[in-house]
Amino acid sequence: MIREFLVSKTAQAFSESGKLIKTWPVVPEDAEGREFVRELESDSRNGPCALLEHERVWFRSFAYEWPPEMLYAAARLTVDVAASALKEGFSLKDATPFNVLFRGPKPVFVDVLSFEKRDPNDSRWLPYAQFVRTLVLPLLSAKQLSTRGDEIFLSSAEGLKPEDLYCRLTWFQRMRPPFLSTVSLPTWLAKRVDPDDKKLYAPDHSGSPEKANFVLEIRFRQARKLLETVKPHEERTSAWSSYPKEFSYSSQEFDSKSELVRKWVADAKAQTVLDVGCNTGHFSEIAARGGAKVVAIDLDPVVVGQTWCRANAADLDILPLVVNLARPTPAMGWRNSEYPSFLDRAAGSFDMVLMLAVLHHLLVTERIPLREILEVCAELTTGYLVIEYVSKDDRLFQRLTRGRESLHADFSQEGFEGACQEHFMLMEKHPLKDTRWLYLLKRRRS
Repeated sequence: MIREFLVSKTAQAFSESGKLIKTWPVVPEDAEGREFVRELESDSRNGPCALLEHERVWFRSFAYEWPPEMLYAAARLTVDVAASALKEGFSLKDATPFNVLFRGPKPVFVDVLSFEKRDPNDSRWLPYAQFVRTLVLPLLSAKQLSTRGDEIFLSSAEGLKPEDLYCRLTWFQRMRPPFLSTVSLPTWLAKRVDPDDKKLYAPDHSGSPEKANFVLEIRFRQARKLLETVKPHEERTSAWSSYPKEFSYSSQEFDSKSELVRKWVADAKAQTVLDVGCNTGHFSEIAARGGAKVVAIDLDPVVVGQTWCRANAADLDILPLVVNLARPTPAMGWRNSEYPSFLDRAAGSFDMVLMLAVLHHLLVTERIPLREILEVCAELTTGYLVIEYVSKDDRLFQRLTRGRESLHADFSQEGFEGACQEHFMLMEKHPLKDTRWLYLLKRRRS
């Protein structure tokens, strides 16, 4: 069946547009591989077997690291590919954001084994409830209650049940759309349904194939309409979204900083860049326009969402993720092996790491020792580190300490440069203003 799907018009069209992972059968070249296939086929439960290979997605990310804008893009892709497959007699048997990865800002559906031959007389789309739990309700909760993706998906890969969200609503909210139809009514009706009733999962053969198709087409139109009601607000704001305007530099100083980053990315010929504390993505864009693949991380979903919108609109190879380097995404899934931690995925994956206007936050707010921060940077980059030094006399540094200046009394530029020497060679340094310097460091070979 999978071979039939791979040669279908849907698979071909979505693969060519980059929205479905390119996949092809593989014939084992060695005896061990052929024996493996024979063993699989000898098991009567398996039937005919095939080995498949698909193109590589450079940096994997998961739903708990996405801002709502990216979750919405994954949801739209899921509905689009499912609706298209319907026309050729295939059904998508599960609908979860974990079927989707991102290449830069573009979603790609990767689980080709989720497609199966459809009973032409069956008018149900079985994963609709999963679609609501893992895509619609998380988007609704993010939009109306400012719930973060990691709050939802790090605790359950199955998203939110209507009753989970119902408990968080006021009576006024429960009676208003879209909560009424997507949360309240399902919660009330669930009490009247027998979970052991086999009819819940029985095929619905209430008409002809034409009628079944008609019903399913309406279902997918409803799904798209539902997604529009939970689409993230375009003008979301947060304390961090206005941060550059409030705390950064004069226009001339900021331009000087940007030009240094642009020059150093070009001189290093960096192909892969990690931008730590990316904010709205200005420096990520500089690196991407210089030809690099960029992973941009920040702890604030709002600024990460803005970065994604800009990268997507400009078709820049930037993958923005909601990741706090001080508390990075842990390994998840069965035996912590299904979804590797962010640090495991990122270690040694980048030619250059940008850490601009973030070091003092890690030192003061997160209270992480300087040497520990530099050691992590050395693990992430195989080449260069561009890091901004902010002195303890800086206005923002003093604001962050909030009367705890004694904790950082020994912090100095000389001490900073000395700590860098353990893992890096100092290549260049430039003053940005009286209290800030930009450093280009090259990783020492171990």
